[in-house]
Amino acid sequence: MSLPDKAFPVSWDQFHRDARALAWRIADMKQEWRAIVAITRGGLVPAAIVCRELEIRLIETVCIASYHDYSNQGELQLIKGINPEILENGGQGVVVVDDLTDTGKTAAMVREMMPNAHFATVYAKPKGRPTVDTFVTEVSQDTWIYFPWDMGFTYQEPIANNQR
Repeated sequence: MSLPDKAFPVSWDQFHRDARALAWRIADMKQEWRAIVAITRGGLVPAAIVCRELEIRLIETVCIASYHDYSNQGELQLIKGINPEILENGGQGVVVVDDLTDTGKTAAMVREMMPNAHFATVYAKPKGRPTVDTFVTEVSQDTWIYFPWDMGFTYQEPIANNQR
């Protein structure tokens, strides 16, 4: 698989730093959070990091599939909803975490369930940016982010060999 023109590969170290930066931004709000909802699957890793940093113990998931072929966003499919206790008061006091807001469709679907929750993503694209309250890094709409859990280690040819 070749990389697109605007590829943004993210290492585990970089993602961990960015997820911790997200936790700092949320912590700066000086609010008590009663739960975190991770939008799966991409929100699982940053939610784990944010939960640890903010010492939040109640973790829930909402399972929505939007990328069915790893390249194009398709029809949204709700696979698992949110526990009714977390939905109380429209999700007041709940942080919803995802890795990325791309078009904003996934966040909009969850926001309908939890209009009072705080939506946070590590990365945001311009179309999805209005659907989240907090994010760390914005990338252009035509950039494809390669997350560390989607990549493996491969041998890299020395630069000098490519110049021959």
